[in-house]
Amino acid sequence: MANQMFQQIDKEFITRGVRRCSTPRFVLWLAPWIALLLFGLYCAGLCLVKGLNQTNMDNRYAFGLWIFVDLTIIALGAGAFFTGFLLYIMKFQELKAVINSAVVIGLVCYSGAMCALMVDVGQPLRAWFTFWYPNVHSMLTEVTFCISCYLTVLFIEYLPIVLKNRKLREVPGFLVFEFELHKLIYVLAGVGTFLSFFHQGSLGGLYGVLRGRPFAFREGIFVWPSTFFLFIISAAAVGPSFLICTTWLVEKITGKRLAKDRVFDLLARISGILLSVYVLAKTIDTLIWINRTSPALGFTASQYYDWKPFGTWILFAEIVLCGLVPALILLTPRLRARRAWLIPAAALACCGVALNRYVQTVQTLALPTLSFDKFLSYTPSWQEVGTFLGVLAYGVVVYSFSFRYFQIFPEERELKIEVRPQQEEEPVLAGRF
Repeated sequence: MANQMFQQIDKEFITRGVRRCSTPRFVLWLAPWIALLLFGLYCAGLCLVKGLNQTNMDNRYAFGLWIFVDLTIIALGAGAFFTGFLLYIMKFQELKAVINSAVVIGLVCYSGAMCALMVDVGQPLRAWFTFWYPNVHSMLTEVTFCISCYLTVLFIEYLPIVLKNRKLREVPGFLVFEFELHKLIYVLAGVGTFLSFFHQGSLGGLYGVLRGRPFAFREGIFVWPSTFFLFIISAAAVGPSFLICTTWLVEKITGKRLAKDRVFDLLARISGILLSVYVLAKTIDTLIWINRTSPALGFTASQYYDWKPFGTWILFAEIVLCGLVPALILLTPRLRARRAWLIPAAALACCGVALNRYVQTVQTLALPTLSFDKFLSYTPSWQEVGTFLGVLAYGVVVYSFSFRYFQIFPEERELKIEVRPQQEEEPVLAGRF
């Protein structure tokens, strides 16, 4: 009887007109992720209680898995601010089909990054020091302020999605509040774009100003190093690609069509254009660094790639394999019209940005900066890996609840037929669009 009552309550919160799996199946899906989340909390607790000696980081290798994860998921979560910018500012109305999903992804990415950063800093009770005693000469101060403010914006943007739940809409106060929040959506989109623009750039600029790290140091454009702009362009480029991958993955898991092909095509074109701009800018920046910046600091560029496992292959993989190749696929109508090409290209683009963040974080600290320095190696401890897996599980749990109980994909009702219509598969139509 209690089980039937629970299932009935669960059913009442599911959006009308859509189908979801049974309650037992949903609980079975969540069980391993919740177990992984609890394991991650245990690992994070060890680091907070016993200190960072639970990790394999030290004074010389201060950045490790967590900072790499932070930079990567913040870049992938850029789909939230960029999709909002395209929809509400640039008026790409087709993106209404995925804007709610983008907001959930952004919320998960940014809140997960903040949790990992809290463990990395190791002093959560003194987190307010950053705001009360800011170091005005540090880029990290600007990053902290912008990420905190943008996370607040994401929570506010997430509220209307929650309040649209059919059970919550029965409360008149929630209905009025949700209506009033929608009036602010254009302001929130503009503020979110502004905040994201600067903290994405400052995360890149943080490495570009490290004159003591010749591998990462870059010459400036006005007062900003070139990495400031490269981080912004790369985040904007992979945001739509990551949205393509997550939407496709949810479609595969649920067996439902969630967005029309023209939405995938638009996201692919935008990602392809920005990715090609990024590859061009990254190539120019790399050539300047090889021929002028690094020699001026007393190092030839080849020296940085003499240390295994960081050979020249990593530079080729970042710029060509995970940059130029997916950009060309995403820009070709006949290729991006087919999922067999579209999804691997979008995944490669995401891997390329993740590889870039790995190089900036891990390779930068591994390479010696003085003639008597040794090459440093780093392998994350199981506590670090467990904390990372906990953040991943947290994202899956939040997105799963959001997908089940909220209207993440507005077009789902119209696309109840699981088999894609033949006319939308034709590459000619996709190219014409």
